[in-house]
Amino acid sequence: MRELRTWREYLIEQLAADWEDAIDYLQVTVEGYQEDGDTPLFMLGLRTFVESQGGIAKVAQRAGIASESLSKVLSSDAPPRIDTLVTILNAFGWQLSIEPLKGKKSDLEKPSKEEVDLNTAGEKISEQVTQTPLS
Repeated sequence: MRELRTWREYLIEQLAADWEDAIDYLQVTVEGYQEDGDTPLFMLGLRTFVESQGGIAKVAQRAGIASESLSKVLSSDAPPRIDTLVTILNAFGWQLSIEPLKGKKSDLEKPSKEEVDLNTAGEKISEQVTQTPLS
């Protein structure tokens, strides 16, 4: 008789067998959290990724953190602190990056490409300021 597995068990096995798929899965997990803010789903995705990479003990050792600490982070439904997430990603040679949201325009102005000479910038600013006489 064939042994039945859950979808998650199958997924962990597949991610363990294919590094590129594991990284794609983690990327989709992070993007999904960015879009909908579903923390429990994000944490499930992070736990699934960690399990596919050898489990808590192996990932904790690779990241240089205590297994108990990683276990506590992953068993919570609260999102991990940014430094914890960065530590986990760094252990696999990955980093967080800042990218524009797809389909969204930033309200921030891009800095001008004009270089500023800090030695003379103060002089130029003071020339532009007009003083009003005191009455």
